[in-house]
This record gives sequence, structure tokens and C-alpha cells, in this order.
Amino acid sequence: MTTPSMFMLEIFLCLVGAHILAACGNGQTAITQAQKQQIDQLARFADSLQPQASWNFDFEKLPAGQTPIGWTPYFTGEGNTDWKISRDNENQVLAQLYSDNPGSHFNIIVNDSISAKDLKLSIKLKGVGGKHDQGGGLVWRFIDKNNHYIVRANPLEDNVVLYKMEKGKRIDLPLVGLGKTYGMQTEPLGKAWNTLSLTVKGEWFTVFLNGKELFKVQDQTFSDPGKVGFWTKADAVTYFDDFEVGKFE
Repeated sequence: MTTPSMFMLEIFLCLVGAHILAACGNGQTAITQAQKQQIDQLARFADSLQPQASWNFDFEKLPAGQTPIGWTPYFTGEGNTDWKISRDNENQVLAQLYSDNPGSHFNIIVNDSISAKDLKLSIKLKGVGGKHDQGGGLVWRFIDKNNHYIVRANPLEDNVVLYKMEKGKRIDLPLVGLGKTYGMQTEPLGKAWNTLSLTVKGEWFTVFLNGKELFKVQDQTFSDPGKVGFWTKADAVTYFDDFEVGKFE
């Protein structure tokens, strides 16, 4: 039940968020410690709040060599895409295997049954190959192949970048407190498994790599619920496993 004091706090936090967004729109990047604390509160779910629904995908019991039922692949640009359940030693994964795409090509696969606005996502991914690009990441609030959000980790560049794909144009978004930096550099990702996680709450997106928070982004382009899934670029051959989704209302 929402009490009057909780309602007033929600109004206050909404006003704070609007003020911060206006400041960012005016080119202001540096934030105070007080603003950081306010943003942290805006961008996180209360520890006591449980997701309305949750899903876990380990792909272990699905038939190998096939695109899993209930998932739909997409791509943009020239080339093709090939998402299949594959073996990784004794483990089964969902893999993007097509390795002859140009640099302007994007591969996507989304789950057909999950639609959410506010959520927590986590995926283990491993960059297996690719000359133009490697690695991959998550998509959320997916409307269609030309309109959605992306966050990806790239072992060739050793960085993590969050984008919006709007009307077919991919744009990297500025980081809260840092501005337009083209994401954030990381420790070498290599060919090991890495865990990319994301908290989405309203216009606030918090990105984590291997359990460590990297950055936050604030954006209002896509505010409606959308599908979730995975993303790779160009000729990247990438394995995905242990996908966790928590949906909040």
C-alpha cells in the first residue's frame, strides 16, 4: 500500500529526475555527490521489492542445431544471421554462428513471450570469434529491429557501450556524470565467459560487468514495454548462456 509519505517521496524523486535530465540536455555532465545519491535512489529497486515475474534460460534441454522455439531472429544490413542451440564442451548455449557479415550488420534474437518496461537482465556471454567485431550484449524495450536499446561488451575493444537504435540509426548514449565517452573501458575481456547485467527503471539504466557497476545512462526515447533478447554485430560469433529476467511493475 502506498502511504502519503511514500507518495510525496515519489513526487520528489520524479522532480529530481526531471531536473537532472534538463541539466544533461544542457550539456552538463559533472554531478555532485548529493545528485549521485538521488540518482542512485531513482535508478534502483528497493531491496524488499520482488519482481512481478521472472524467467531463467539455461538452454540445456533444448534440441541442438536449431533456433529455439519461442525466439525470433532479426538482422539489419547486408548478410545473414544464424542463431542456434550449440554445444560448448559439456554445456549448451544459444549461439550466433554466422561469421561472414560486414561491419554495418547487426544480429538480434528476442524472446517472443516476454514484454517488460522495468526489469533486471543478466546474461553470460563469450566472444568466440570475429575479425570485424566480437562479443555482444542485451536488447530491451525492443519494438522492432530498428527501434530498441542495446548494451554490449566487445573483447576486441575491451569496452562496454549502451546505445539506442532509433529509426534504424544506432547512437551511443552519454553516461551520467561523464557525458559522451563511447561507453567505458574495461579490463581485458578475452575469450572467457563474462556476465553482463542491467537494471532498467523508468528512464534510468544501470550497467554491470561481472558484478561491478560500470555506469548509468538516462534516456526517454523508448518508454513503453518491449521485448528482450541478445545482440551481436557484424561477423561476431558469440555464445550466450544463463539468461535471467526479472520484470517489475
